[in-house]
Amino acid sequence: MRWLVDGMNVIGSRPDGWWRDRDGAVERLVEGLDRFAAAQGEEVEVVFDGRPVPVEPDRAHVRFARRGARDAADDAIVALATRDPEPATLRVVTSDIRLAERVRALGADVESAGAFRRRLDDLAE
Repeated sequence: MRWLVDGMNVIGSRPDGWWRDRDGAVERLVEGLDRFAAAQGEEVEVVFDGRPVPVEPDRAHVRFARRGARDAADDAIVALATRDPEPATLRVVTSDIRLAERVRALGADVESAGAFRRRLDDLAE
């Protein structure tokens, strides 16, 4: 299975003050995604809205949707899902209802940001 993660949606699913240190929140999520990719042996790609944060993941693939549009990361995730030759093997992580509808229409599965955060938490323990 290939995972496409709506990065800011996952970060924003937990009101833990992440907005005071966006860069740190991005770094922590990427570290968690690296652990997840290693543990599951699956491909993980995350897309963040906004300016790039310097991260050096070992396994996860990181993209930043720098375009100024409100849903730039969502559009990037849909574009990745559209180009995938086997969209039924994709699981998109988001709690954004519109994004979920768009990728489901392409054949991808969806997991909520909260459920995925719990997966990451379980690996960190």
